[in-house]
Order: sequence, then C-alpha cells, then structure tokens
Amino acid sequence: MEVTVCRKEHFNAAHRLYNANWSDEQNAAVFDKCSNPNYHGHNYEVIVKLTGPVDPDTGYVYDLKKLSELLKSEVIERFDHKNLNLDTEEFKNLNPTAENIAIVIWNKLRAKISDTYALGITLYETERNFVEYNG
Repeated sequence: MEVTVCRKEHFNAAHRLYNANWSDEQNAAVFDKCSNPNYHGHNYEVIVKLTGPVDPDTGYVYDLKKLSELLKSEVIERFDHKNLNLDTEEFKNLNPTAENIAIVIWNKLRAKISDTYALGITLYETERNFVEYNG
C-alpha cells in the first residue's frame, strides 16, 4: 500500500515573462502585464507530494521535517524575495513561467529524493492560477 504525504511552503518572488527573440510589442501581446519591463511579483505557494510505501519501523512515508529542510535549502533560500530573472541562475535563460518554475523545483528535489518515491509539484502563482508537474 502506498500513501501520499504533502508539504506546503511559500515564497515571494518577482519576475518578467519575456522572450528575448521577440520584439517588445510581441512580448506585450503574448504576456500582457506579465511582460512589464519593471517586473512584477507573486506570493507563490508550492506543495510537494511524495508517494511511497509506509515504513513499518517509523510509520512514515517520508520524514516531513527532512522534506521541510530540503524545500528550505533547494527552493526557499534560492527564490524567496528574489527577482527570478536577475537573481537566479536557473532563470537567467529560462522564462520564469509558473510551468518552468514548477519543473525547476521538481528537478532540484528529484536530485535529492530517491526514485522510490513518486514526486509531484503543485505551484500556485495566484489563488486561481496554478500548475502541477509530476515529472
């Protein structure tokens, strides 16, 4: 039997959606206000889901304290109160859409968490707009 455990965290970050190969007009037409040259910010919520068997010795699927520490080091410390376009290596050449942010987070955590666990990321950019990525 498998169980899914979840950890929710939040971070605040600014970004600009922009394709450097396009004109300012095309960027504005596609990304609208999100292409503001002065950037804009979001209060992101990220939910990490791990699915796996319950360890008979601990009763855990995964130690949530360990997952919390991993999220802090791999996500929060990297992205919180940052301009994703300017302050992070991950988005220097990658458009920081919610989709791409979720994929980057998934890849960072997947490198640290055993493949024996199914990993899913849900990233809320706003209360109504969110993405899910499961690898």
